[in-house]
Amino acid sequence: MNIGHWNRRDVLRLGGAAAAAWCCAGAGRASEGSTLKRALIGKPTKEYLERLKAAGFDGMESEWRNWKPSAVDAAAAKAAADSLGLCIHSVLFGWANFNKAESFDADIRDVTAALNDAAALGADALLLVPCRIGGMKMPEAWEFDIEFDEKTGHLTRVVKGDNSPYADYIAAHNKSVDDSRRAVELLIPAAEKAGVVIALENVWNNLWVKPAVFAHFVRMFKSRWVKAYFDIGNHVKYAPPQEWLRALGDQIVKLHVKDFKLNDDGMGGKFVNIRDGSVDWPLVRREIDAIGYKGWLTIEGGDLSMEEHRRRLDAIIAGQ
Repeated sequence: MNIGHWNRRDVLRLGGAAAAAWCCAGAGRASEGSTLKRALIGKPTKEYLERLKAAGFDGMESEWRNWKPSAVDAAAAKAAADSLGLCIHSVLFGWANFNKAESFDADIRDVTAALNDAAALGADALLLVPCRIGGMKMPEAWEFDIEFDEKTGHLTRVVKGDNSPYADYIAAHNKSVDDSRRAVELLIPAAEKAGVVIALENVWNNLWVKPAVFAHFVRMFKSRWVKAYFDIGNHVKYAPPQEWLRALGDQIVKLHVKDFKLNDDGMGGKFVNIRDGSVDWPLVRREIDAIGYKGWLTIEGGDLSMEEHRRRLDAIIAGQ
């Protein structure tokens, strides 16, 4: 079948790889020697898109909170990207607060608007962090030893031994699971109508901190409109990224490329530029192939030039 005759819903039924290909059909290009595509995060102005093109990127991700486009702005940005052979492949919504009753309805409206804006830009996914918790006693990253209920996704323990010191954390976590699930289920019809996948991410929000727990949460929806947006560097402090990749597998619709340098004792650390941290990139690259991911690699953060970001991302794609 000619891809030009497919609509967005047809392609997304086939999974992330076909969706990514459709997003840039006739416009973008695959990186040399690979089906993986290279992107940065930014505002899709003509100047920014031209710089991306000159630096050798295939596309970009737009941030919704920093730029909420009108219909005219979205059309102009998409046209500018198309004219350069680039793709605005996703939109970053970021944090929501579905676990807070006072903001629940407003956040549902905002995410719905962002889904529609993503569609107008030609994007096929919206990055959404459902909520976050904090302010109570929690285990350190290296202390977690989680068990959870397969039916509900609720945590039943977070450490070995006495869990009573973490009772408030367990209760807040389980409430957030329920609230997030209710919100995302309400949003699925809007995602389907827009033809944009809700790509869930957990990013230092103290939720779903182990691979099996997050993978279970994403799979609970049993919907092609709800998948995972996995950030390779975000959860190094909880488990090596290859473990997250294996657990999430075919649920991953997008990947962020980030690095994190663990302290010498393996406890804590800091974010660094890609290839300067503790991520075993050759191993991660092999795991990306092993799970069959053939989509976008979007660099998030860092203080390198576009050209240096591209050079380092090319090295990762090459398995170095």
